[in-house]
Amino acid sequence: MKKVLVGLFLLLFFLFFIVFSQVFKSNTLSYELNNKSYKLLLADSPEEYARGLMYVRKLNGADGMIFIFPDKQKRNFWNKNTLTNLDIYWLDDDKVVGKSFLPSIEQSKKIVTVSSPKPVNKVIELLR
Repeated sequence: MKKVLVGLFLLLFFLFFIVFSQVFKSNTLSYELNNKSYKLLLADSPEEYARGLMYVRKLNGADGMIFIFPDKQKRNFWNKNTLTNLDIYWLDDDKVVGKSFLPSIEQSKKIVTVSSPKPVNKVIELLR
């Protein structure tokens, strides 16, 4: 009976570890922007696009997030549940085509939306 309980405990621990590591995975990459190198979290799926940097006050070891989209479209970002001020860089491939400031929801006290000046396939959010 003890062996079964220990085995069950180990199995549950292993499953918890797998789920926990997937939920909190943080793929990062180095990216040069305006002659400065940044370490950015990678958002490359619809779930990661939607979550972005919501509820984040600081990033351990990263400067922000890069969103890599499969196509070029006019993009809109908002500050709902965003706890830090962000600089938003709009990129057409690797060329910066615009920059916006997105205040935290705590600073603005209302939802603010910023839009890319033209269709883009990459967006970088840098914590201010």
